[in-house]
Order: sequence, then structure tokens, then C-alpha cells
Amino acid sequence: MPRGGKTAYTDKQKRKAEHIEEGYENRGVSEKEAERRAWATVNKESGGGKKSGSGRGKTENHASSKKGGKAGGEASASRSATERSASAKKAAATRKRNAHHVSH
Repeated sequence: MPRGGKTAYTDKQKRKAEHIEEGYENRGVSEKEAERRAWATVNKESGGGKKSGSGRGKTENHASSKKGGKAGGEASASRSATERSASAKKAAATRKRNAHHVSH
């Protein structure tokens, strides 16, 4: 079985990873690295995939999100308006390109 399959993750975990990934991309991190970091963060906070099952519920630790949000704000504030705008445009294009991947 190939590694990296996301079938064991809940929809909420997938949304969370997507949101974290966008944040990294807005800060200028490459798409591949942003995805890797996003899933690492979700795994660290929730302990990996959380599909239903008795006794699998564990509390989540949001320390890394809190730290990342703070760092993101500082990183964004230190960049010029043109740099931030370029990143935002790139992220918007990526979201538009990946829109067909979202399953409802």
C-alpha cells in the first residue's frame, strides 16, 4: 500500500490541512513543501487519521497552529505589499487550479 493516502482522515482534517497549506503558500513556501508541512501539522495535532471507531478519540493539541499563526503574521508583515500581492495571486491561481479536486 502506498504511503501518503489520505483516506483515513476526516473531512475536517482535510480542510484543516488545505487551510494550513494555503497559509504557507501565501508566505512564499513551495507548493510541495507547504503540503508536507500542512499534513505534518495535522498529524502532530490530531495524531493522524481519525475515522470513526470505538476508543479512537484523543484530544487535539493546537500549540503548533497557534505558533504558526503568530509566525505567519510576523512573516507577512515584514514583506512588501507587492510581494504579498504576488503571493496572494499565486495562491488564488493554485486554488482555482485545484478546485476540481474537492469532493462533496
